[in-house]
Amino acid sequence: MTDLEDKLSRVLSGAALDAPQAPAGLLAAVKTRHRRRRARSAALTAAAAVVLVAGGVGVVVNTLGVAAEPRPAVSATGEGGPPVDKVPPPVEKVWPQAVHKIPARLPDGRKYYPQLLLDDRTLLVMTGVSDGQRQYLWSYDLGTGRPERIAEIPSTKGSAIFADDVAAGGGHIVWWASVKEKGGPRVARIWTVPATGGRPRRVADVPLGDVMKEGHIQGLTVTGSDVAFSYEKGGVYRVPLSGGSPQPVKGAERHHILSWPWVGVHQGKSIFREVLNVETGARNEAVVKTGEEVRCGVERCWGTLGRYETIKVPERRDRSGKVLTCGGRKCPKTVQTRTVLRGFVRDRDGSHEHEMTKLLRDGGVEAGLERFFQVASLGPGEQFVAALYDADTGKSAELGLRPEDGRGMAMPDSGSDRLLAYEVGDEMYVLDLAAIK
Repeated sequence: MTDLEDKLSRVLSGAALDAPQAPAGLLAAVKTRHRRRRARSAALTAAAAVVLVAGGVGVVVNTLGVAAEPRPAVSATGEGGPPVDKVPPPVEKVWPQAVHKIPARLPDGRKYYPQLLLDDRTLLVMTGVSDGQRQYLWSYDLGTGRPERIAEIPSTKGSAIFADDVAAGGGHIVWWASVKEKGGPRVARIWTVPATGGRPRRVADVPLGDVMKEGHIQGLTVTGSDVAFSYEKGGVYRVPLSGGSPQPVKGAERHHILSWPWVGVHQGKSIFREVLNVETGARNEAVVKTGEEVRCGVERCWGTLGRYETIKVPERRDRSGKVLTCGGRKCPKTVQTRTVLRGFVRDRDGSHEHEMTKLLRDGGVEAGLERFFQVASLGPGEQFVAALYDADTGKSAELGLRPEDGRGMAMPDSGSDRLLAYEVGDEMYVLDLAAIK
């Protein structure tokens, strides 16, 4: 048996116990993400080997070069970052102008969840997300440490989600809640409240179909006097903040909101390769080369170039001779592996490309302001290190996160905007990426 076959065998052995769990013995570099924009739990991810089983074919993706037994992160070119004997300086040393350290709880002891930055010194936070208590929105002054209550989030009977996709603009804060009242269809109820505080007002009820198949709504955005959103299955709509019926945005029937007024489509493994400005009609198609998996922003694309290989997998049995299954189903007879050859970032037109071997992640990873990437790798003592990489300057900074009792390491909820917030001990680190020049 080759080394690769042996690795796949170990991977499938773990998956067979309770698919789609990670392989037995795998130290997950990335655990549950901290809540930020969404009140729903974020998905579990791993910056190591990921096993997907569908239609009898398994897919193993090797990203940071972490095998079943932890070892130094190494890329296909023999480079990795940071190496085991070197860790980047702390983020507060590299970008002091961007870092705010505040207590992880409000003065009254309540746990809160950062949502977004209303301005350079005001953080919008939410309380009551996971403790079953009444939910509130607060503005938190990063200079004085003083919170001010903005509004209580209405609790609607039949509501499955109290506040999701919180957004702000033009002095307004908006969010939506999934609601199904007795005898009626499930809807996404959009609410708004002045950023200065007040009583929330219902904007509109947005029809939802089978959310298990079609998804909810996403990308909630304040656009002047309107609220815009897209369905997870595709299709952009807008509705007046004053209330009314959602209307489809012309030409964006298959699109998702990228950064208003830019919307885009998902083409297989090329996310937002094609984008449309719904206000001017301008279109742009990014340069994507054969074998690349990318995610694009308005100005840049980032992703990986990989190589696929299909491997036959031997049947696995337990000690009694019984054939092991994968989550109650037959295990795949073949596994498709993808080896990442290199990571890269470049402008949409293909110019200014440079490699980022430290970022051997799938093309779907988001980048703060299309510039800052989170990196999970191995530091001294084979402990995972979380760092932030600046694609403009090449600088890296260690975020201060550590593995939690051997259970892995919680990475911040990544996004494309200016805020990166996460807990370290009894402190909340609030990073304003827009402050980094």
